[in-house]
Amino acid sequence: MIPRAPGSRRLSSIRVLSTSERTQQTFPPEHHSDIVQRRGGLVAVPARLTTSWSSRFPVVSDGISQRLTKLLLNVNIESSLGPVHVIMPSDNTVNDLIKAAIEIYVKEKRRPLLEETDPKFFQLHYSQFCLESLRAGEKLINLGSRNFFLCLKKRPSSSDTFLSGKAKLASETLFSLTKLGELLL
Repeated sequence: MIPRAPGSRRLSSIRVLSTSERTQQTFPPEHHSDIVQRRGGLVAVPARLTTSWSSRFPVVSDGISQRLTKLLLNVNIESSLGPVHVIMPSDNTVNDLIKAAIEIYVKEKRRPLLEETDPKFFQLHYSQFCLESLRAGEKLINLGSRNFFLCLKKRPSSSDTFLSGKAKLASETLFSLTKLGELLL
């Protein structure tokens, strides 16, 4: 008879727990229960589920509650693959965000390269589908969003002004032809 190896006895000593016993057992085992119970342990419960708003943002002695000091903002730049992450104070303006996003984009040497790096040539939108741009002096904390889209401002080119002049000429010609047609009738 071949003697059993000591490791094989260990396998036979493992006990499979039933479903009801598993629900009563805690994870991790009892000797690690302090890790689970204290905040930030292995199984941590987010603060928003365990505490109230007033305990997370206590009232200062003047009666003013603490406010956010910095915001994490995501700015998608036109024709770029991913957003630029910008951390800024909440009292900054849209203009400051545009400037910071462009600086980070250029510093990280992202592609495609920007035609312009001057913030005055850019405008910020809530999304690429939003036609209205945000006002340059508006505070970031009042915007209600943390995700934005940055694109170049539409600059009228010489061909646009030429075409608009042609359109005016064509409309004047059509107007005069309709007047002539009315006179002939």
